[in-house]
Amino acid sequence: MTSSERAPGRGTAVVIGGGLAGMAAAWALRGFAERIVVVERDRYPAGPEFRAGVPQGRHAHLVLEAGHRLLEEMMPGIRQQLAAAGARRVSVSDVKWLCSAGWLAEYPAQMSFLSCTRPLLDSFVLDRLRAHPAIELLEGTDAVGLLGSATAVTGVKVRERGRERGEVREIPAELVVDAAGRSTSVPKWLTELGCPPVPEERVDAGVSYASRIFHRPAGADLGDRAVYIQTKAPDAPRLGVLLPVEGDRWIVSLAGMRGAEPAAGEEGFTEHLGLLRDPLLHEVLRDAEPAGEVRGFHPGPGVRRHYERSCPDGLVVVGDAASTFNPVYGQGVTVALFCARELRRTAKRHGGIGHPTARAARRAVATASKVPWMISCAEDARFRATTGAPAGALIELQHRFFDKVLAGSTRDPAVTKAFHEVMSLVEPPSLLFRPSVLASVLRG
Repeated sequence: MTSSERAPGRGTAVVIGGGLAGMAAAWALRGFAERIVVVERDRYPAGPEFRAGVPQGRHAHLVLEAGHRLLEEMMPGIRQQLAAAGARRVSVSDVKWLCSAGWLAEYPAQMSFLSCTRPLLDSFVLDRLRAHPAIELLEGTDAVGLLGSATAVTGVKVRERGRERGEVREIPAELVVDAAGRSTSVPKWLTELGCPPVPEERVDAGVSYASRIFHRPAGADLGDRAVYIQTKAPDAPRLGVLLPVEGDRWIVSLAGMRGAEPAAGEEGFTEHLGLLRDPLLHEVLRDAEPAGEVRGFHPGPGVRRHYERSCPDGLVVVGDAASTFNPVYGQGVTVALFCARELRRTAKRHGGIGHPTARAARRAVATASKVPWMISCAEDARFRATTGAPAGALIELQHRFFDKVLAGSTRDPAVTKAFHEVMSLVEPPSLLFRPSVLASVLRG
C-alpha cells in the first residue's frame, strides 16, 4: 500500500527505545498504526535475563497497584503468566513499612501486587510484542536523529549499533514516540531541527542505589512479605527495600540521598545495611546466602519535560524520556504504563496516529505525570542537599499535613488504607481530605 492509499492518520509509527515504556507504547498503538517499528539499541536476551540497556533493571522494582491493574487491562492474562513463572503475590498489608512516623498499621487490605525481577516482567511483555504481526522489533540499532523540521517530525534516522561510520537509514513515520529513557537524545535532536529548548524542571536529591539478590532461607519467618524501611528527613536519609521474587529469592535495594550514598561493593552494602533506622533488614539477611554480587546505580536527577508546551507535530514523548522521578517512590514503571494508556485513548478518540492524536497525547501524558511528580518533588524537598526542589509556605504546609497523615497511618487502618491508595496511584491525593480520613488525621 502506498502512502497515498493509506487511511488518514494511519501508516507507520516508530518507537525509539524498546524498554518497558517503549514496548507498552508500541502495544498501545496496535490497531491504529499499520506498522509499528521499535528501535532498540540492545539485542533482547532469549529469556528473562538482565541486559545492559536497562541498568536500573538489577534493582528492586515495585509496579504499583494502579500499574498492575493497567497492565492486566492492556494484556489480559499477564498476571497469571507472571504468577505461574514464580512472581510472588504480596498484599499491601503484608508490606512491613516503616514510614517517618513509625510502622504503618496493619489491616486486611484488598490491594496486592505481583513482585518479581524486572527481566521477568519485561520478558512477558516482549513475548506479546513478538507475536503481533504489526510490530517490528529492530534490535541492535541506534536511533541517531530525527527527520522533519521545527514544525513537524516525520521520521527517524537509524544505524546499526557499533558502526559509527555505517550507513544511516531513514524510516519515515506518521508518528514518532520517544521512549529512550533518561539518556534520550531527542531534546538535542529537536534543537538541531531548529526547535526552541523544551521547558523542563529538575530536582536532584542525589540518590544512589546498591542492590543484591539473596536466596531466601527455608522456613524464613518473613515468608512472602516485603519490607520498606523509609527515610526520615533530614536526619535519616537512608532506606532499604526487600521484595520476594521468583526462584525463592529476595531482591534487596539500599539507597541514600546525597551525602549518605552507599559505598561500593559488599563492604559498602553491609555498612549501609547497618546504618538503616531499624535493624530488621540486617537481621533478616543474616542467614541469607547471596545469589549474586552487589550492583550500584546512580540514576541522576528527576526531570520533567513539558512537551505539551513546546513540541513539533508528529512527536510524543513517554516514560522516563518525559518524566523521571526519584526511584525511591516506585512510580516510574506505573507512570510509563499511564503514558501508554493515554496514547491508546487519544489514538482511539482521533481514529489514528495523525497530528491531532500526538497533540492530545502530549497533553494527556503531562496530566498523567503531574501527581507523581508533585509527590516525588515535595518529598525530595525535605532533604537539605536536594537541588532544584520547590520551596515556600505551600510546600511547608504540604509537609505538615502529610506528616499528620503518616502519623495517622501508624494507628488508624482507615488512614493507612487511604495512604496506600494514594501512594499506589489508585486514588488522587484529594482522598486524604475526605471527611472520614481527614477527621482521624486532624484528631491526631
